[in-house]
Amino acid sequence: ALGLGADPNSCRGRRAGRALYRRGQRAAGRSDSLQETMEKIKQVVERARSAFNTGKTRPLEFRIQQLRAVERMVKEKEKEITDALKADLHKNACNSFSYEILGVLAEIELAVSNLPKWAAPQRVEKNITLLMDEAYVHHEPLGVVLVIGAWNYPFVLVMQPLVGAIAAGNAVVVKPSEVSEHTAKLLEELIPQYLDKDLYPVINGGVPETTELLKQKFDHIIYTGSSNVGKIVMEAAAKHLTPVTLELGGKSPCYIDKDCDVDVACRRVAWGKYLNCGQTCIAPDYVLCDPSIEGQVVEGIKKALTEYYGEDIKKSPDYERIVNKRHFKRIMGLLEGQKIAYGGEADEASCFIAPTVITDVNPNSKVMQEEIFGPILPIVTIKDLDEAIHFINHREKPLALYVFAKDKAIIKRMIAETSSGGVTANDVLMHFTVHSLPFGGVGHSGIGAYHGRYSFQTFSHQRACLVRALTMEGANKLRYPPSSQKKVDWAKFFLLKRHSKSKVGLVVFAVLGVLLAVAIKVLGKAAETFKRDRQSK
Repeated sequence: ALGLGADPNSCRGRRAGRALYRRGQRAAGRSDSLQETMEKIKQVVERARSAFNTGKTRPLEFRIQQLRAVERMVKEKEKEITDALKADLHKNACNSFSYEILGVLAEIELAVSNLPKWAAPQRVEKNITLLMDEAYVHHEPLGVVLVIGAWNYPFVLVMQPLVGAIAAGNAVVVKPSEVSEHTAKLLEELIPQYLDKDLYPVINGGVPETTELLKQKFDHIIYTGSSNVGKIVMEAAAKHLTPVTLELGGKSPCYIDKDCDVDVACRRVAWGKYLNCGQTCIAPDYVLCDPSIEGQVVEGIKKALTEYYGEDIKKSPDYERIVNKRHFKRIMGLLEGQKIAYGGEADEASCFIAPTVITDVNPNSKVMQEEIFGPILPIVTIKDLDEAIHFINHREKPLALYVFAKDKAIIKRMIAETSSGGVTANDVLMHFTVHSLPFGGVGHSGIGAYHGRYSFQTFSHQRACLVRALTMEGANKLRYPPSSQKKVDWAKFFLLKRHSKSKVGLVVFAVLGVLLAVAIKVLGKAAETFKRDRQSK
């Protein structure tokens, strides 16, 4: 205000000065508050590292105890969890249990049941020169892991990585997505009630808090979200040489062969596409099909949606909502200029967008350039399998790929000639539920994988261990100076030849190894004696 020419000694100038002072005080207050938050984040991470360095997470008994505590939390607070998910995404209790809670409980049970086996030394094959020694892989905790969750499945996408990191013996800093604010606040409240407060802290907040978190040193970061933010996470991690697991997304294609059971295909596609109002990272993003079945696909999806949600979808308790108005406007923008074959109704006040199918889609249109992450399904017609494969391969590698076909040769060819994080044939989404399969992306859709044993491996360092005996030193003369062609020939024989792996074969070669060691020792002594004799003469 003073800059506009007001006299500082006039009433107007004094009022303007006081206003400027108050604004300065408020800005200073916000700055102080932010500084306090940043310092708190640093202290939380340091405390987690100090707790990890005590070694308390290394015993399997402690890890199992903490996993059972997570299980108890989920079971005892199920209603609070489902209420939070209802507030954030309009999920009903049944859907919340089926798609958020059940997977967490299954992951815990799998980890607890298998942890002793996963953590046991993994014996490896040895060459003949190491037959009397131990060689194995030892799985050790990485240290402090940062889990950055996603808003679309705000409970399961935080808790499943947390379970894997705990099973591997790490300390874990949890950062839920602030977009699903009710679930984020609940996790911040519940986790310290059930788990070790120092080892497993929860930090809530938006971009400033996440930015400050990423400045800290972690031993692994797992992030679920968009590719753009994934690049930011990876860049921040690179400053500390921190490994990352990035679960991103992309445009997951769905090819429907004209000779398959199209009605069954449409039922399964409609379920997977419109689950969670289309806000699923592995949802079918678009359909590729022959022009001759395009109309049948549209009608099949319409029929399935009526069966699932009734005539008035907005009143269905099973149909969720877009998470907020910003995402609502983004999704509605994708419909501009498109031919709507079904759906298209929307209500901004309640963030409702009806399941929508669009046809005659230009492959270069905006809706085909970015991940939709909403209830819009484009149908792109192609003339044959070759064109479908070409279409997929000329885009970024997706997180998932779906193919519906009776002919297994078509399925095998689609798998062999394309690339994606995962594949499900004749269904959608279901590979995510198989805990013996790794879940992760490739290229633009992500880095690394987790679920089940793959989570344990992701959050562990696989340490190579060789324990040798201090005997049979004579055999080591092959590698000690001075070198000779004879030593090289013996090394070739023992290391490059294909020897029998039977017990008899191993015993024979072990005996040969001993004899070789003795021979080298005897020859060495003979050479030394001969040398001394010559010197004395």
